[in-house]
Order: sequence, then C-alpha cells, then structure tokens
Amino acid sequence: MSRVQFQATPARSTSLRIPARSALALAVVLALPAAHAAEAPDAAAAEVNELNRVVVSATRTERQVQDVPATVNAIDRERMDNEMVRNVRDLFRYEPGIDVGANRDRFGLGDIRIRGLGGNRVRVLVDGVSVSDSFLIGSFSNAGRNFVDLDTVKEVEVVRGPSSALHGSDALGGVVSFVTKDPGDYLKDGAKTYFGLKLGVESQNEGLYGGATAAFGGERWSGLVVVNHHQGQETENKGTRDSLDGSRTKPNPQNSDGRSLLTKLVYAPSENQRFRLTVEGSEDQTDTEVFTARGTALSMPGAPAVRVLSQNGDDHQTRARVSFAHEIDSLDSVLADSLRWQVYRQDSETTQRTREERVNVSNNPSPTLRLREFNFDQRVYGAEATAHKDFATGSVEHTLTYGFEYEHTDFRQKRDGRAINLTTGAVSNTISPDTFPVRDFPVSQTRNAGVFVQDEIRFADGKFRLVPAVRVDRYELRVKPDAIFTTDNPGVKVSDLSKTSVSPKLGAVWHFAEDWSLYGGYQRGFRAPPYNDVNLGFTNLQFGYTAIPNPNLKPETSDGYELGLRFSGKAVYAQLSGYYNDYKDFIESSRQVSAPPQTPLIVFQSQNVAKARIRGVELRGGVDFGELSPSLAGWSTRFAAAYSKGEDKTADRPLESIAPLTATVGVAYDRDVWGVELAGRFAKRKSDLPAPNRFAAPGYGVLDLLAHWNFAPGAKFNVGVFNLGDKKYWDNGDIPGTLAATSTVLDRYSAPGRNVGASVAVSW
Repeated sequence: MSRVQFQATPARSTSLRIPARSALALAVVLALPAAHAAEAPDAAAAEVNELNRVVVSATRTERQVQDVPATVNAIDRERMDNEMVRNVRDLFRYEPGIDVGANRDRFGLGDIRIRGLGGNRVRVLVDGVSVSDSFLIGSFSNAGRNFVDLDTVKEVEVVRGPSSALHGSDALGGVVSFVTKDPGDYLKDGAKTYFGLKLGVESQNEGLYGGATAAFGGERWSGLVVVNHHQGQETENKGTRDSLDGSRTKPNPQNSDGRSLLTKLVYAPSENQRFRLTVEGSEDQTDTEVFTARGTALSMPGAPAVRVLSQNGDDHQTRARVSFAHEIDSLDSVLADSLRWQVYRQDSETTQRTREERVNVSNNPSPTLRLREFNFDQRVYGAEATAHKDFATGSVEHTLTYGFEYEHTDFRQKRDGRAINLTTGAVSNTISPDTFPVRDFPVSQTRNAGVFVQDEIRFADGKFRLVPAVRVDRYELRVKPDAIFTTDNPGVKVSDLSKTSVSPKLGAVWHFAEDWSLYGGYQRGFRAPPYNDVNLGFTNLQFGYTAIPNPNLKPETSDGYELGLRFSGKAVYAQLSGYYNDYKDFIESSRQVSAPPQTPLIVFQSQNVAKARIRGVELRGGVDFGELSPSLAGWSTRFAAAYSKGEDKTADRPLESIAPLTATVGVAYDRDVWGVELAGRFAKRKSDLPAPNRFAAPGYGVLDLLAHWNFAPGAKFNVGVFNLGDKKYWDNGDIPGTLAATSTVLDRYSAPGRNVGASVAVSW
C-alpha cells in the first residue's frame, strides 16, 4: 500500500514579458491624474525599530513587541508593498525561522512552517477566523491552506512557538494572524470618500495583477469594497531541459488566475463602539500540463507496465466568509472595561481534477483515459468573545483578559474517477487500488469549545510584567458514515471522540535597565486528534490491506521554554532569543500495525508514536544611522538570523522539516518621497538529513534590490529586482523527501533566477 505525494511550485523565464493589453493598462494607470490624490492610507512613517510595533496576537491585548513575553513579528501594509509581496512565500522572504514549502510539479505553495513545525500544527487566522485545514492523499489530491489574498490584508502578526493557552488547538507550532483592511484605514483627516487603483506585473511567472479600493464614511456609517484580480503562468526555475517526460527540469506549463472581494460595513453609534459586517471571498484556478508525469509509470504488483502519454491538472479552490462583530472600547461595568465579540460562517472548498492518458507496455497496448476528481469541503460556524478589565491591588496593576471560542466544523472529502478504454469504449469505475467513489474518512463534524483567562501583572511602575494564563478546551468528533464510506470499508467500525485539554502558560518581561529587557517563560501547546486520523479508512482486498480507526488517539502536546534579551534604543534595536520545545504523542498517519499471519490483511492505523525535540536561537535587529549622526540621515539597516536543530526522538534521527541556518541583511536609504534597499538572503547547506543518499540543499547567498517612489501626492511606484546575480539555488522546503543526491532532475526544484516585479498605485 502506498499513498504517494508529489511536491511542486511554479517556474519560468527571467525576461519581463508583458502582454500588450497589460502594457496598455499600465500606461493608462500611469496617465491618471494624481494631483488631487489623497494621501495613501498606508503611508504611515516607516518604523525602523520593530520592537516598538503594537501587536495583539501574543497576549490578545494591544502591546508593543518589547512588552510581550514571546517572540512576535509584525508585517504591515507598507512593508508588504515595498517588498513586492504577492503570496505567503514573499511575505516571509526576509523572516528566518518561518518557511513556506511548495509542490513544484503541480500544486504550488504549501504550508507555513514556524521553527520547523507546519501543516495543521500552525493556526492560521483571518480576522480571528481559522483558515481551512490542509489535506493530502496520493499523487492527485492536495488541498492546501493558501486561501488568503494578501492584497486584502493590512497587517500580519506571527507568534512563534506553542500558543495554545490563548489560541487553542492547532497552535502547537505558532500562530499566523492576518488582519484585513478597514474603512478607517483609508478615511483619514475627516475624508468622506476614498478611491484607489493598483496595477502590477512580475516576470517570474509573467504575472499581472490589479485591484480597486473604494471607501466611504459619515458620522455613523462607513464602508469598504476591495476587488482584486491576478493571473499568471508557471513560476520560473533554473532548469533547462525542455523534454516532455519525467526527465524534464523546466517547470510544467501552467495557467492560473484568481480574484477576491472584501466588503465591510461599519456602524458606530458612538465614538466608543462599532458594529462591523464583513463579507469576503476568493477564488483561484490553476491548469497544469504535467509533463513530468509522462513516461513509464509505477504499477501495482502483477499488473503490466504502463506508459503515461499525457496528464493534465485542473485545480480550483474557493473560500467565502461572512462575520458580524461588535467592539466596545469603554464599558462601564465591574466585569469589563472593553469587549469584542463576533459570530461567523466560512466555507472553503478544493476541487482537483486530473485527466490522464496511458497505455500498457505490452503486445496489447490498450490505451486508456483516466479521469479523477478530488473534493475537500470544510464549513465552519463559530463565535468568540474577548473582554478586558484593568484594576489594581495596592501598587500592583492588572489587566485581566478572558473570553471563549466556539467552532462547529463540517468536513467532507471524496475521490471519484473512471477509466475509459479508448479501443472498446468500456467504462470502469475501478482504478487500482480504488473502486470509486471513495471517502478516505467518513463525513465528520467537530466541535471545539475553549475558555481562557490571562492576567498581565505589572510591578515596579511597569518595569516587571508577569503574565500567567490558562485555557481549557473541549474537543468532540462526531462521524456520519454514508454508503460511499461503508461500501469502500466493509466491516470497519468508525468512532466518535471526546477530549479535554488544559493549556497553561507563564511569561515574564523585566525592563531591568533603560532600553534593556529580559523576557521568556513556559507555554504548553496541544493539537486535538484530527478527524481524518481518528477514522482513516480504506480497504483493498485485491492487494490485501486495510486501514482501521483509532478512537484512542491522544492529543499532540508540547512543552515550550523561551528566554530572550532585548535592546530598544533610538538608534539601535536588537533581540536575541533561545527556545526549547519538547513534543509528545505526534500522530503518525497510516502506520502498519500488523500483517499476515497475525491478521488476514495488512493493517494500517494512525497512532501516537513520535517524540520530538526542537531547539534553536533567533536574532533580529536594526540600526537607524540618522539617530547616530545627522550626516547619515535616511540610512538604516536590518538583520535577522535563525538556527534550529530538531530530532525525532522515537526514531533517533533528525527532523526533515527543520530549515538550515538562515539569515537576512538589508541596507536601506530613505528620503521623503523615495527609498531604496539592498537586501541579502543567506542559507547554510542542509546537512542533518535522515538518509545519507538524499539531496541536501546547498548553501546560498542572493541579493535583492527594492525601491519605491512617491512620484505625486497619493501616487506610488514600487519595483523589485530579485536574485540580482541570477544564482542557481534551492529552497529547502521545495525539495521532495524522496529526491536522491544522484537524481538527474535536481534543477526542476531550483528557485527562480533573476526576476523583476513592479507596481503602481494611485488614490483620490
């Protein structure tokens, strides 16, 4: 039994080839009168000192990074624009310790990994609502989590390390919180209306994107509409072999397009409260000609060898959300000073279709057309509330934060297909080892309910902060096996599941001297047993194997410890932290637990087996040279580095998901209306692989050049040239786990060469 997964991401030529219609559109935008334009909504003064940024995710209260007992990153809209961010990989391009892998053959960007932990072990939120889970099985089914159009986002916060005390299940590795744009971000200085246009191009995938934003406001009501569209082809790499089979190293041809909509309506009955209705949606479509799948294919034991003549992928994903929120900044109550609550519904769906022609390699070729369809649907209903109360006990000040979260989620997954004999016209719903349709887990429902409380205790005029917190979560899984599942899994008994978890944390920040502080603490993380692992099901009598449920799965847990030192001065800021995370009861899917003669069939089952340890050191900082000398006004630098080491303590081998030592350095010069930055990205060779014959990503160093120009009031031009030296290199997260060091297709997984991105935005 084998459930194989291909890995991939786009790729293309380094030339900036803009279609005629794109060039015309760009010329039109550049010609738009900008003289009457209002200030850009994101034109806040650049903040060199990142420790002064205000974040919410780490403590659910608005606090500067230097007052938070955790390692937190915040990326605002201005930085996203200046760095030409188009997707989550671009978003974390200069953030060592945060990685985004990719499937280079077809499916594109994968999960976000924080300190080596990714997949559904990182909680990804949009305005407090969880993004759909990832799910993959086999070579033709890969539902990812790349559902967020970053052009609708104004800020991203990342909490590194276990965060379950405030964010519950799935925050085992950390939290990525996207905050979408709001009418108030555009209606500045009493403005009643705002309109903006943005258009951009990128050479690495011959991409074109554009968007329009409109906002209005009055004494009580305000609203926002953001519409975006993007299109492109495969992302380039450094491969040169243009063959039409598995020996190909150039990227598979792709065409992609997508669109998104964000609307908000805000009613403010007073200065201290707001009601907010949000409706947002996105849709993405990618068509791939999978040349790399052509050629002799693996077949089942005893079956004739086959040759794949063609394979095409049609991948479509959608996400839609509606939420209603209420915020009260000043509440005259003994229980709370402020309150925020929201209710929401979100639907996410991934549909992937594969069309494949193949022929037997024998005297009787028997050409066959295989049509497969994979569908993964997730629907979430939820509610949450958070309250804050400030009070004092003597000379000690407290900020009490407490609240609850509730989510009800429906999961459906199905694989379907048929094989058509192109000689006889015979149609069969059997494509070994499956007889379609099949479900790999039964229709399922989960209910997650959590309550949390946190107290920020401030001593010595705020110089010392102690932050204890605890959360209790109740997780329930209910399954509804239908005819599709029971037919595919005769005699398999599925199980419901209920678990309760308690997640404590204790953090502290000590400002022991002017500009200096220590921070750190302990935090427990957990992840509830996933629906698909509890009741994973597939049976194939022909090949003698079956998978059975495991109602005894335990939650995955972690114990995380962190200690850090910060310096935050006018000219220089720096942060050095070390962490140690111990993980227990990792769930291994489809583990073989028995075989004949012990049992009639080979039996697979998801089990708690792995114990893992990840530890590391992270450094980040910057210098504003203008604060050191007036003659250096405008000059600044920023730097960051991350080193991690991880071991699978059960198997006594290194963890493959750990990235090598990585670092970034940027030197910038900014004036009132323009700025430029030379940024470097560096990585050490990946050395700690579990198998000696595996391909290890070599070390590399590449330079990028970024520039922006506010060429008129409310008009801004951004440009970036990436990989200036046109260097061939590999990102560790793009390399499949089965790629041998002697493989002849290594260049297929290489990163893009020199490429250019540019955008222009105007607003009124």
